Amino acid sequence: MSSTVIKRHTKISIFIHWFNAVCWFFLLATGLGLIKNEKLDPIGGWWPDLMRGLFGSGEILLLAHVICGLIWVVVFLVYGILRAKKDVIPFMREIFSYSPSNDLLWLIKKPIQMTMGYKMLEKLGFEPRIPDQGFYNVGQKLLAIPTVFGGVVIAATGIIMYASKFFIIDKMVVQWSILIHFVAVGAVFAGLLIHIFMGSIASGELPALISMFTGTVPEDYAKHHHKLWYDQVEGEKHL
Repeated sequence: MSSTVIKRHTKISIFIHWFNAVCWFFLLATGLGLIKNEKLDPIGGWWPDLMRGLFGSGEILLLAHVICGLIWVVVFLVYGILRAKKDVIPFMREIFSYSPSNDLLWLIKKPIQMTMGYKMLEKLGFEPRIPDQGFYNVGQKLLAIPTVFGGVVIAATGIIMYASKFFIIDKMVVQWSILIHFVAVGAVFAGLLIHIFMGSIASGELPALISMFTGTVPEDYAKHHHKLWYDQVEGEKHL
């Protein structure tokens, strides 16, 4: 692999990525710990007991969950405002940009290539070359959209649930918020498991994980996995 590297992530985007990851796992751990109901415990009663033991009580556990959630929301709001032009708008534009024929072919061929190799693609009658992708591949974009909107839903319903302790809010609204909150968390977490697999375990994707620490990727990796973005970067060098 080439020793030449290309800048892919800024320091602020790296910070936001890992800040989000830490908050997510803390919120998931404490959130599951708050479910003290034999009929609803998704992983058994041992986890709520463990979390309550670590934090001292259910009240402190809830407070820790709420404080972390509020910090998570505030940091993203500040980031969204201050980095709207440089990061947020380009990100949203990117994840909603698709080339139907090219991206559909990628969705068909990439899983086959990752699990059974290029030879299987040829046996199935496909050209072994994987369609070129931009800064994000179509799989990442399709995952990013529900993750973003899921995060908004989780934050909104969480605020409603906690605010109901201090303000009069229609009981039906609170009950629906609880249900939607749990469903959204489950859906986004399932997507995050795919993201973790693709970013750290899937063959050939290690440079993507390393880039979330260094901010750079090898030139050969960029050419192979994100050719459209690589061509754009190279083109800007000659302007």
